[in-house]
Amino acid sequence: MLITTFNGFMNRKKRRAGDVEARVLLAQNGSDEELDGLLRAYSPFMKKAAFLACNRYIDEHDDEYSIALGGFHEAVMKYDSSRDASFMTFAHLVIRRKLIDHLRKESRAGLAAHIAKGEEEAAAAADAASYIHFSEQQEADKRREEIQIYSELLAGFGLSFSELSDVSPKHADARKTAMDIAVIICSSEEMKSETLRKKRLPIKKIEQVVGVSRKTIERHRKYILAMVILRNSDLPILQEYLKGWMPE
Repeated sequence: MLITTFNGFMNRKKRRAGDVEARVLLAQNGSDEELDGLLRAYSPFMKKAAFLACNRYIDEHDDEYSIALGGFHEAVMKYDSSRDASFMTFAHLVIRRKLIDHLRKESRAGLAAHIAKGEEEAAAAADAASYIHFSEQQEADKRREEIQIYSELLAGFGLSFSELSDVSPKHADARKTAMDIAVIICSSEEMKSETLRKKRLPIKKIEQVVGVSRKTIERHRKYILAMVILRNSDLPILQEYLKGWMPE
């Protein structure tokens, strides 16, 4: 179950369109050509973001389009992949905030003074929804980062996700037994240290403290080792998957 979930995340990661983030990085590093290309290529995106904020069609002749363009430019310059969600989500939030500020300050239309209470509530709800989506994107990025770190930790022990898919216990009882053993190993400083140092399970010592045959331990050796690595890591999101079916 856990390994299947991880594999799904890894596959989605491979399918992610990272081209725009790569282009943004080039623009941040001084490529005017890349910046101009982004501003031209994502003009439809800016118009759509402006439409959603203003609730009317926006074209290149509208002041709101210029503001959306400025917001997109600012998003390109300020985007930080290590802190922000995907660039497109970040850019949408920057454009929307700038347009909302503009509409509220636009004296000639009197919009700021005459927005109905229901429209204010709708705008606040839309902002809240955008923030929730932004937070979800941040969590998804953090989860992908943890999966990458865990994959590297596994590789250090000669393990991989594809291998774990094959050796993961298929039955709940067998999975619980394997996890119980992992907990016992992590609860013993001696066994845990030996496992992490030698990168293999101390099977003889495990036999002395658990009522499980050597054959069973050997059969699930790789899975138990992977659980020890995860439990001993600083990967809170992935460890959350263990709650409910790995004892404390």
